[in-house]
Amino acid sequence: MDVFTENQMQGNPLAVVLKADHLKTWMMQKIANEFYLSETIFLSEPKAGRNTAEVRIFTPETELPFAGHPLIGAAVLLGLTNRYSAIRLEAQIGVVTCVMDRINRRCGQARFKLAQLPKKVREAPDRDKIAHTLGLKPEQISFGDFVPSCYSAGVEYVLVPVENGDALSSINLEKRKWSETYGADDVAVYAFCASENNSETDFCARMFDLALPRIEDPATGSAAAALIGLIADTTNKQSMQSSYFVEQGVDMGRASLIEMQVRKENGILIHAGIGGKAVLVGEGVLDLEWHDTV
Repeated sequence: MDVFTENQMQGNPLAVVLKADHLKTWMMQKIANEFYLSETIFLSEPKAGRNTAEVRIFTPETELPFAGHPLIGAAVLLGLTNRYSAIRLEAQIGVVTCVMDRINRRCGQARFKLAQLPKKVREAPDRDKIAHTLGLKPEQISFGDFVPSCYSAGVEYVLVPVENGDALSSINLEKRKWSETYGADDVAVYAFCASENNSETDFCARMFDLALPRIEDPATGSAAAALIGLIADTTNKQSMQSSYFVEQGVDMGRASLIEMQVRKENGILIHAGIGGKAVLVGEGVLDLEWHDTV
């Protein structure tokens, strides 16, 4: 699948492995490493009969409790192949209920409510140090009321607002300072700015993680989910119900569009959701002969 897009060879590539009930954890990890995409999702029979599938999500190196683009891709695939409009996925973070709309025989759109509301988890590193890791000047960090922050909706991100699209496109990572600034090499940074020329989007973003195969990710639902928390905490509105759209992957040649749903009441975030399209690219069979080795 290509996710957060309706165009093949755009968005974020995803491998969906069906009928994974017999696969052990180490087997799933090896398959994910073989595909070497940012994530691979494995679908098995659900533990509860009223749910659609149990899912497990792996990067080439580790398992994740939550990731947005695998859940969107799996929901669209299940909706297309089984004509479901509601899909309940048993993820490590909890049961995720997706609503799926069919666009055509190979493309659909799914939305899901976050099983865990995003929240601030710690203070962000010093602005000057963040700027150095991104190859930017300190004055290019922050815009409006947004300042660097660390949020998580299941996966933690350092959210870094930058002044404009030129600053976003000019990011040039200084990898040697990554661990010193963020505490580890595998900390993910989500840089974003206000959208300037596209009335259909609210933000533009780039996500960097040194542990990823390509370091940069073309579309990151879990990062957009974390950004919802910062948006909710930054706005002065005590009550709101809004949708925001973030564009990502443009600098990689894989344009993506992620929908973020936010609802606050009496100053408290009570609903957060992620949505996007996904399109089928191809299908095949894994012809594997496993040995008793890990």
